[in-house]
Amino acid sequence: MAHRILVPTDGSPQAREALDYAMAEFPDATFIAITVLNPADMSMGGTEMGMASYADQWMEAEEERAEERFEELRSLAADRGVALEGETVLGRPARAIIEYAEENEIDQVVMGSHGRDGVSRILLGSVAETVVRRSPCPVTVVR
Repeated sequence: MAHRILVPTDGSPQAREALDYAMAEFPDATFIAITVLNPADMSMGGTEMGMASYADQWMEAEEERAEERFEELRSLAADRGVALEGETVLGRPARAIIEYAEENEIDQVVMGSHGRDGVSRILLGSVAETVVRRSPCPVTVVR
């Protein structure tokens, strides 16, 4: 039975490197790319539109960006002869990744690290570190 590998992606070079690594290390696996849309990242554009209207527009734009990212990653995966599924979820990134892994029988998470250190890591936290500590399955962090 092929492994199910979850690869969180935010469009960063680190996320793409994680997918490259995962496909090279687990060529027979099933790959699921996940993008987490965090409502905390939404900033109000202008005061002329209502909050609900802006939230809907933000969500639609972010879902479109995620789908474009998935298409690019599917093309990359197809070049290597592997299939890739794309999933978009709403929530806080670390929590959403962990919950997805728990609820979808994921065998391994392979994710990029943004390489923050020092004060910025302490203040901002680390999605990768939280996933490593709380994941129900093994996690590989690609730097």
